[in-house]
Amino acid sequence: MEKIGGMFSGAMFLILGFFSMHSRYLSNMSFLESLPSYNEAILGVTVNLDDTLNFGARPEVQTRTSWNAPIIWELMFDPDLHDRHHREAKTTVALTVFAVGRYLDAYLDTFLTSAEKHFMVGLPVTFYVFTDQPEKVPNITLAPQRHVKVIKVERYSRWQDISMMRMKIISELIEKELRHNFNYVFCLDVDQEFKERFGSEALGESVAVLHIYYYKLPKKYYTYDRNPKSKAYMEKGDYYYHAAVFGGSCDKVKALADYCYLNTMEDKLNNVEALWHDESHLNKYFWLNKPSKILSSEYCFDPLIHYKTEVIVPRLVWAPKQYSKLRT
Repeated sequence: MEKIGGMFSGAMFLILGFFSMHSRYLSNMSFLESLPSYNEAILGVTVNLDDTLNFGARPEVQTRTSWNAPIIWELMFDPDLHDRHHREAKTTVALTVFAVGRYLDAYLDTFLTSAEKHFMVGLPVTFYVFTDQPEKVPNITLAPQRHVKVIKVERYSRWQDISMMRMKIISELIEKELRHNFNYVFCLDVDQEFKERFGSEALGESVAVLHIYYYKLPKKYYTYDRNPKSKAYMEKGDYYYHAAVFGGSCDKVKALADYCYLNTMEDKLNNVEALWHDESHLNKYFWLNKPSKILSSEYCFDPLIHYKTEVIVPRLVWAPKQYSKLRT
């Protein structure tokens, strides 16, 4: 009975903490109201062009998973075909990015400017910028049907806490706005720069990206969380995914965000922190809930990698890391 009582108290504490944090964030988040209006029937339309992919175009890499999901590499897809079908379906896309503290000055202008040039070009896109300094968000020139929405959030002293709360905020945004206005949402880290097309071939119900430093390695080297006390604990997995890029339909991304946030909160109750924070929980989620599409490391590439890769077109690249300056 004591054990049951303790479990009940812990569960209640978690629920109360969840709603307390929920209320605090609602008071600090300002959702802008000038969103374009879309027909809900159109929002229900999905485009699946997997049967048009050329899975044999890249014999040197894996192009299909064991559960038959495509792994997208250059030469596998026809960009014009994908774009045409998504324009006809009136596909709409949201992109979320967090630029808190010094990350705004260091990265946001390059991120937004390059995203406008290369991300889902030709489709209606709204860039959601979460920041503690709305007045410092740069003004960029946008094409028709492209928008920037700025939402103020609290700044945390620990970058790990910012990383954790990202999932909570994304879930709230999807519930309040995105699910009523967009077919898909992508969530990206700000310390990246678009270099080439990141287009409609990347859209899918549940989308993950291969980590550039692990996709060629044997699975025994994957840095899953090996601590049995953590909710992110994994003995094995399919791939190692990078949390700097993930996306999908609003419902699927919300499910992922809720999973990562709630499991992180449960870890906190038990004084546990996952090895790679939300990335550890994201990998656990995608092990239990297989992504319907995987993007190759073209879509999250480190230009400083010291060995040869199969990446022909680096589409999104890591910006120079300045952790010693930005995380203090």
